[in-house]
Amino acid sequence: MLQHEDQEGWYDTAQICLNGHLVNASTEASPVYSRKFCDECGAATITKCPKCKADIPGKFHATAPFRLSFPMLTAPAFCSNCGSPYPWTESRLKAAHDLANEISELRGDDRDILTQSIDELIKDTPQTQVAAVRFKKIMLEVGKEIADAFREILIDIVSETAKKMIWG
Repeated sequence: MLQHEDQEGWYDTAQICLNGHLVNASTEASPVYSRKFCDECGAATITKCPKCKADIPGKFHATAPFRLSFPMLTAPAFCSNCGSPYPWTESRLKAAHDLANEISELRGDDRDILTQSIDELIKDTPQTQVAAVRFKKIMLEVGKEIADAFREILIDIVSETAKKMIWG
């Protein structure tokens, strides 16, 4: 069943693996592309929010005035129905927190600030800019190798505001 229909179009249901790889943006319109497991990492795939069971919104199909479809480029970080982070968001946050705890160069206060900042970077709130400034400042202290590791972990889930402020 298609997730959302209105006078301008509808959202298909997306299939995403537990690590956040988009497997099929149109499970209803193109079920032939659906898979039980991800061909990039082998993780199981889902089409519904694990918390509230709402469909994950996928490709948008416009119906008026022209029949167009707009591709889905990235997996959403949060469920638009219940606001919970999806599993791939939670696992990336955990990985970033684990990495923060491994940085021996950080004092206790800086480690706490970094952890709190990571949590704010994935949201688009008034605190996002503050968190981005704090995060960037700490990344300058820990060096390029660690900063690059954080980038790889977080790039797909941080807000657009944070991306622009931190990585340009």
